[in-house]
Amino acid sequence: MADEKQKQGSAPVRPQARPGGGGPRHAGFAMPVERAKNARETLARIWTYLRQETPLLAGIFGMVVISAGANLVGPFLMGVAIDRYILPGDMPGLLRLAFVMLAFYVIGAAATWLQNHWMVGLAQRTVAAIRRDLFNGMQSLPVKYFDTHAHGDTMSRLTNDVEHVANTLNMSVTQVFNSFITVIGTLAMMIYLSPILTVVSIVTIPLMALLTKVVATRTRKYFAEQQKHLGTLNGLVEETISGQRVVKVFQQEEAVMEQFQQQNIELRDAGLKAQIFSGVIGPMMNVINNLNFTILAAAGGWLAIQGLITVGVIASFINYSRQFTRPINELANQFNMLQSAIAGAERCFEMMDEEPEPLDEAGAVDLENIAGAVQLQNVNFEYEPDVPVLKDVNLDVRPGETIALVGPTGAGKTTIINLLTRFYDIQSGAITIDGHDLRRINRRSLRQLLGIVLQDTYLFSESIRDNIRYGRLDATDEEVEEAAKMAFADTFIQRLPDGYDTVLGEDGGGLSQGQRQLLSIARVILADPAILILDEATSSVDTRTEVYIQRAMVQLMAGRTCFVIAHRLSTIRDADRIVVIDQGRIVEEGSHQELLAAGGFYHDLYQSQFERIAS
Repeated sequence: MADEKQKQGSAPVRPQARPGGGGPRHAGFAMPVERAKNARETLARIWTYLRQETPLLAGIFGMVVISAGANLVGPFLMGVAIDRYILPGDMPGLLRLAFVMLAFYVIGAAATWLQNHWMVGLAQRTVAAIRRDLFNGMQSLPVKYFDTHAHGDTMSRLTNDVEHVANTLNMSVTQVFNSFITVIGTLAMMIYLSPILTVVSIVTIPLMALLTKVVATRTRKYFAEQQKHLGTLNGLVEETISGQRVVKVFQQEEAVMEQFQQQNIELRDAGLKAQIFSGVIGPMMNVINNLNFTILAAAGGWLAIQGLITVGVIASFINYSRQFTRPINELANQFNMLQSAIAGAERCFEMMDEEPEPLDEAGAVDLENIAGAVQLQNVNFEYEPDVPVLKDVNLDVRPGETIALVGPTGAGKTTIINLLTRFYDIQSGAITIDGHDLRRINRRSLRQLLGIVLQDTYLFSESIRDNIRYGRLDATDEEVEEAAKMAFADTFIQRLPDGYDTVLGEDGGGLSQGQRQLLSIARVILADPAILILDEATSSVDTRTEVYIQRAMVQLMAGRTCFVIAHRLSTIRDADRIVVIDQGRIVEEGSHQELLAAGGFYHDLYQSQFERIAS
C-alpha cells in the first residue's frame, strides 16, 4: 500500500511490517502529534481514576494529617524545653518532655510509613487501569491509525508515559498533601508565636512564588518536548531492530547511526533544558532560605534583647521558618515532576481519545454459511482527500471462483483487499457478499468469513501449537495438528526439539520464511474461512518450499471464493479469472490465455516480466 500511495504522490516512507497490508503513512518514522496542552483537563481525567479509590484516599489523607501534625508539634515542644526546662536547669522535666517529643515523632513516622504503603498500592492500581484502558482502546482503533503512526511512539505511550504517571503518583501526591498541610499549620504556629517575625519571614515568599512560576512555565514545555523526542527515538529504534536485515543488506549502518545520533541529540537537548530548568529551583530556594534565616536571626535577636520574645520562641520560630520554606521547595520540585507526568498523561489520553473503528450500523447482520458471491459496484476510494486510489470499480465474483488481481505497483490491488476486510470504508458505491452490503454486516462476523495469507506472515512469541490455534481458539490439539498436516507443515514441526510445543522467538525467529508461511496457511485452514485472500504467499521462498506451499494452497482454496494478489504472473495462470488494474481502474479481465491473445495491457505486463526473468 505504501507503493500505491507513493504512486499517487506521497513521500516515500520507511516500511513497517503490518499484518493488514497497506494504507497511508506519514513520511519518516514519527510525526509530531497535536496535543491539547490543558493541564487542568488532564488532571481531571486522572482524578476519574483516583476517585474509584476514595476510601483509601481518605485514609491516606488522614495519615498525612497525622504525620504533618506530629511534625508540627516538635518545634513547639523544643521551644518549651528551652524556656521551661533547659534555662531553669530542670532535668527531670526535660526528660519527661523528651519522651513526649519522641512519642510524637514515632507516631509521625508510623503515619508516614502507612501513607506511603497505601499510596504505592493505589498508584499501581490506578496506572494499571490507565494502561488497561489505553491497551483496550488501542484494540478498537482502525487500521488507519497504525498505518499513520509510528509503532515505537505508540509503544512509548503504553510504557514510558504511563510509568511517568505511576512514578509521580507514588512520589508526589502524598508529598503535595503533606506540604500543603505543613505550610498552613506552620504559618498558624508562626503567627501564634510571633506575628512580627511572621511578617519578616514571609517577605521572601513572593520571590519564591515568582521564581516557581517562571521556571514551571518553561519546564512544562521542555518536559513535553522531551516526551515527544523520546517517543520518536523509540520509533526509530523499534523500526531499526525490525528492519536490521534490510539495514545490513543495503549497507545503511552509517546512515542509521547518523539518524539515531540526530534524534539522540534532540532528545538530549530537550532533556537538558527540562532538567536544567527543573534543577535550578533547588539551589535558588536554598539561597532564599539562607537569606530568610539571616533576617530572622537578626530580627529575633533584637526582639529578645528588647524582652519582647524568649530564646525558646526564637528557636521554635526559626525551626518553623525552615519547616515553612521546606514544603514550599518540595511543592516547587513536585510541580516539576507533575509537568512530566501531565505531559505523559496527555499523550496517553490523546491516544484514548482517538476516533475508534466505527460501530456497526443498527441492525447489522451476522452472516453464516455463505456461498461466497462478491460484488463491487461503482466503488470509489481515496486515502487522502482529492487523491483517488480506486475509480468506479465494478467486479462480479461468483461463489468458489478464484480471482487474480494484477497490475503495476500502486494500481490499487491491496486497496481492494483493505476495503473487502473493512480496514477502510469506501467513499461511494457498494461492496456486497451474497447480496449483503458490507456496511450492514457485523464486522466480527465479516472477518470470521475471511482468511488472509500475507506475503509477510506474522507469528507470535508463543508455541507453534498456539500460533496455529490463533485461527480458532477453541480448536483441539488434534484439529491443530490436522490443519498442520493439510498445510504440509507437520513434517518440519515434528523435527523440532519440542514439536508443536516449540516456543518461537520474535516473529517466528528460528524458522525459515517458507516454514513461517506454512504455519500461516495452517492457521487459516484451521479458521476455515468462506473467502480466502492470498497476497503472493510464495514470492520469497525457494522453489522446493514453493511446491509445498502451492500444495497447501490448493488444499486451502478448494471450494472457496479466492482473491489472489499476484506480483509474479507465472503463479496465477490457473486462476478462473484475471482482473487487471491500472491507475485505480479495471482495464482488462479474463483468463490467462484470453488476455494474452488480446494483446493488451496484461500481455505487455506478462511479456516485460518474462523478458526480465530471461535476461
